[in-house]
Amino acid sequence: MSARWLHAPAWLLLLALLPWWLGLPLLLAIAALLLIAGERLQEPAGLLRRALRWGLPGVLFAAQRALGGDAFAWAMALLGALVGFTLLAGLEAWLDRGRREQVAQPELRDWPSLALAPIGPRAVVVELAAPQWTEGSCPDPRGGEARWESGRYVLAGGGTVDRVLARASFSPDGRWFVAGTPRGLVLVDRDRGRSHRLRGWTLCGWHDGPWLAREAGAAMAWREVLGEY
Repeated sequence: MSARWLHAPAWLLLLALLPWWLGLPLLLAIAALLLIAGERLQEPAGLLRRALRWGLPGVLFAAQRALGGDAFAWAMALLGALVGFTLLAGLEAWLDRGRREQVAQPELRDWPSLALAPIGPRAVVVELAAPQWTEGSCPDPRGGEARWESGRYVLAGGGTVDRVLARASFSPDGRWFVAGTPRGLVLVDRDRGRSHRLRGWTLCGWHDGPWLAREAGAAMAWREVLGEY
């Protein structure tokens, strides 16, 4: 078992050993952070959500221990579990409210027929233009090229993209520039002058901007990934 999978049980054990009046404020602070900035946190949001799932049983165990550990204490802990996990399910449903737009991946050839079936949820089918990756310097659709120089790209219109691999792609209209990193990618919105370093994300294709996916998840439009609606 890798050290990564030991973090969650260790977190549960820590909150079980701490007094409940210390553990509970920690969980409430995590929930408040997710409510306020969950869409902007990206990768840390997943870690915080796991902290809530594993931390709640630890706090409940600490609470029943503080109540004496008798039958009444366990009954209160079970009641707290019912209420706590119900609220947690509601929080996660609210955080995932913007991720219901799905896209057909190239290998799912029968998805249009499934989306139009008389039963089941309707979905938006989007045809993506495959990204054209270039090793080293990358031609710019707006003229010139993104020049590769020792660990960074120098864009034709000005600006640099540092700490990236020699692998890049432009959107067909030239607005977006994507460069690979060892653990994800850097996405540059040239019209707005913004760059986003997205760890763990891959570029699936182009349709009104980039569509991105994480691990085996469905592709999502850039507005969902970046939290810009």
